[in-house]
Amino acid sequence: MMSGLMLVFLFIAISFMVKVEEQMQVMKDVAIEYRDTKVNLNEALFEEFENDLLSWDARITKDNRVVFSSEKVLFEVSKSEIKNEFKVVLKDFFSRYIRILTAPEYKNEILELRVEGHTSDSWFNARSEEEIYLKNMQLSQNRAYEVLSYCYSLEDKTVVNNRIWLQKYFRANGMAFSQLKDAGKSRRVEFTIQMKSEDSVYKILK
Repeated sequence: MMSGLMLVFLFIAISFMVKVEEQMQVMKDVAIEYRDTKVNLNEALFEEFENDLLSWDARITKDNRVVFSSEKVLFEVSKSEIKNEFKVVLKDFFSRYIRILTAPEYKNEILELRVEGHTSDSWFNARSEEEIYLKNMQLSQNRAYEVLSYCYSLEDKTVVNNRIWLQKYFRANGMAFSQLKDAGKSRRVEFTIQMKSEDSVYKILK
């Protein structure tokens, strides 16, 4: 009787260990996939835009954010209309950017493509902290929308051919000053990408 129970417990323990090992392997595979895709995409973005970043006053981060920071080029103070100088940059940038993202090795891995508007943490003549926050939130959302609208409406062949894909994945987010790090670079526009493998990693961690 005891021998039989011990065998049952041993079988349960072995089954549990096998299941844990399988889950760990799944986690490892997802993490490796995310890392490799992220690194490869970063290399592709740098290869494509490295020679333009200085003139655009832009940078590409390790997590594949493309950040445009020139206050002189982007928008007038407290306005959301895109300056002509930034339109020229976006026209050059966006079609090349989408060509990379819709390449076979990345297109089906993208969960969301976002354009984010970021502002300072001040507002001229604001009467309260609440007003500063709300004004900047509205401004950042309007700016993000204007950039999305301009990019989506470009009559470039690559953009036109991928409009259905953009409708599914392209979003505009107003961030106000929620990610304020460098006051000198607070007013900026960022293009960010969330990968499906990244989302899977978050779900596993939860």
